[in-house]
Amino acid sequence: MMDSEKMFWFKAGWLAVGLLSACCGLPAEPMDVPGNVQDVYDSLWTNNQDVAEQTLMVPFLQHMQFGDLQADNYVNFMIQDINYVLKVTDMLREMAQKVKSPDDLQTFMENRYQSYKQFAEMMLKQFNLNSLPDIKPIPAMEKYLADYKAIMENEKPIFFAVSLLPCSRLWMWIANQLKENYCNAYFIWKKNNMHGNPEKHYKDLLNKYLKKPDQITRANEIFRQQMQNEKNFFSASLEE
Repeated sequence: MMDSEKMFWFKAGWLAVGLLSACCGLPAEPMDVPGNVQDVYDSLWTNNQDVAEQTLMVPFLQHMQFGDLQADNYVNFMIQDINYVLKVTDMLREMAQKVKSPDDLQTFMENRYQSYKQFAEMMLKQFNLNSLPDIKPIPAMEKYLADYKAIMENEKPIFFAVSLLPCSRLWMWIANQLKENYCNAYFIWKKNNMHGNPEKHYKDLLNKYLKKPDQITRANEIFRQQMQNEKNFFSASLEE
């Protein structure tokens, strides 16, 4: 291995624990009674919380909670996450350029792009990288990114917004569920992911533009698909 590659992995091993990370079963049918005013934002989570519960139990997160997760597993997870953040940032840049109306949806895409871009730059800086390294995505991550791209290319823009939400909601929920204390080497992951406000960015937008039954059904399918992709990523990060 070249000296530069050794230095990268050495630094990655030390930085991984302290770095804030970014971010399918059959779709559940929406539970709200037809005809009622539906809070789509909340129902998407409620209808698919079973996937969140399953994700919490995967070995990677359980060993993180116990504090005995091997550093190599966490480093590999972080490297995949860097790739995820940078690729989704690229897709958001494209969406911010493509979506011209309505104004609030265009603003959403631009704001999410700027947020992801800032976070991506921070991750690269933390790892002393100038650009995306040559990272080979694991199959679970490859499928996750491919699903994002398919949604971007084949669905209406509002559904790309839906596809982003599982990462925001799931990671915060997991962080709050993990039973860790300050003595746990991975407590920083919990601490850094416990707080957030995805409702601020998503709730009004989704409730405004997802009103018809077929729209809500499709949103639920996409949300569940992306929740499953999150679960698969965590699962693949430590296979026992």
